[in-house]
Parts: sequence; structure tokens; C-alpha cells
Amino acid sequence: MRLIFAGTPEFAAVALEALIAAGHEIVLVLTQPDRPAGRGLKLVSSLVKKIAQKQILNIEQPHTLKTKEACMLVAAARADAMIVAAYGLILPKAILTLPRLGCINIHASLLPRWRGAAPIQRALLAGDRETGISIMQMDEGLDTGDILIRRAIAIGADETAGELHDRLAALGAQLIVEALQGMPAPLQQDANLATYAAKLSKDEATIDWQEDAAQIALKVRAYNPFPGAVCTLGCERIKIWRASVADQGEGTPGVVCDSRPDTLRVACGHGALSVLELQRAGGKRMAVEPFLAGYPIARGAQFGH
Repeated sequence: MRLIFAGTPEFAAVALEALIAAGHEIVLVLTQPDRPAGRGLKLVSSLVKKIAQKQILNIEQPHTLKTKEACMLVAAARADAMIVAAYGLILPKAILTLPRLGCINIHASLLPRWRGAAPIQRALLAGDRETGISIMQMDEGLDTGDILIRRAIAIGADETAGELHDRLAALGAQLIVEALQGMPAPLQQDANLATYAAKLSKDEATIDWQEDAAQIALKVRAYNPFPGAVCTLGCERIKIWRASVADQGEGTPGVVCDSRPDTLRVACGHGALSVLELQRAGGKRMAVEPFLAGYPIARGAQFGH
């Protein structure tokens, strides 16, 4: 097929590579404009752009698709379909209807559950046992279009958002190729079952030690790798990258109830959290044993927000 591909981060790049490998003709790649990043704030291209450049594909980076010029660009491609994956720009109605088969989205949830920007993290925060990929025919709503393919996978007991992202990216790449081979009959979503996956903010990643240990452990998983679950110890900012619910331990929320060379347990509103990997501001991520060897934390120390 003649395809337009619209996407920006790694999740999209995996799908783009799969479509190329499957022999589809990518006539146009749309991706977000280069952004400043790092300490030097140098402009950095998206991973989708880098792959497209290696393949010598036609690349455009509009700031919006809500212009006459954008519509003309898409129309001129004469594409059979436009594949959209984590693109980051809203597609107006005028563009949705331009390709012969419309626009098809790769979404990282079992729609209608977790419509919106952060479905992977929201599924983890909610303690969902499974999630998956939905290949969706796009319409004007927010992830409200008819489903072409939907496939579930179990969420691992200790799986982080980053680990789950990688598995879903691979599944999404597989399913978009599968969908284009047969174009399954669309299935309408049940709007009564819809939930909303709001975009992540750094503020929500602050640990509240008054919460249950189980909920804090979910947050640690959901915010790994971004933005990282954060707390304080004295004047020091600490990020907790891996943790689990401790099999024992209690006390005042935020107080270290057990500290040994290979163990760090912190009391929560209910139960205790076993901290497994953490990081000081400006330091490296470390497992708890080498961390405590260089930065001892005594029993009775108080973690804060």
C-alpha cells in the first residue's frame, strides 16, 4: 500500500520499521519538529525522523495540521491510508478523510479503556491485570473510532511503564501490519466503558507516604522511566525507580522502619515499601545495596514529599 506515516517517539518508530519491512510504500512521513534537549538545548530529531532519513523517505515536520497547506500536503501524497502512532498533533476532519482508507491509529490500550495521552501509565496506576493494543479507524473524537483489531497482553507483576511500553510497541507494529493485510470489519466502541488517560505531569509523581504501600509501588512502576517517583530525605531529592510491597514493617508514614546493608523499608499509610533501586539528585541509579554502602540511611530517618 501507499502509506503516510505520522508518529514521533520510539513507540511509533518500531511501527514504521515494521511497515517498511513488510514492503509498504511510505510516501510521506510526518513527525514533530525538532526540539531542544539536553543541557546544551541542541535541536534533536525524533526517532521516527532518524529512521525516515536512513530510508531516504519524504519527511515533513509541520507545527500543525490545521492549515490549508497541511491538507494539500496530505492530499498530494495520494495515499491508501495514513498510519498514526503517538504523533502528538490533532488530525482535523479535513485530513481524516483524505486517504482512500482513512487514518488508522495504533493505540496502547484496550479501547475504550484508557482513551487519551498516557494509557500505559494509567493502566499501571489503576492496577490493571492486562492491557493491549487497539488498531483503530480514526474519527474526530479522542480515541473514539471503530476498532479493527484489539489484542490483550498480561501486565507483569513488577513490570514498569518502560518495560510495558517496549512490549506494546512490538505488538503494535505486528498488529498494524496484520490489519493492513486484511482490513478487518470495524467494531464500534462501547462509550459506556470508556476511561480517560490524562497526560502525565511531574507533580503527580511526588510520593505521598500516607498512601498504602501497594499504591506507592504502583506509582513507582508507572513513573519509570518518566518522570520518576520522587521524594525527599532531609534536603536531598531522591528518586525511587524500583520498589515492592514489603512482607512486613510498619510505623509512621515516611519513616525508615528497617535499614540493613541490602534492605531499605519505609513505612507507609498502610504497610511498608521495600525500596530496591534509587537515585540521589545528580547521581546514578543504583540498587539499594551499593546505594546504602555509599550513602547510609539509618533506621528512623524520615522521608518526605
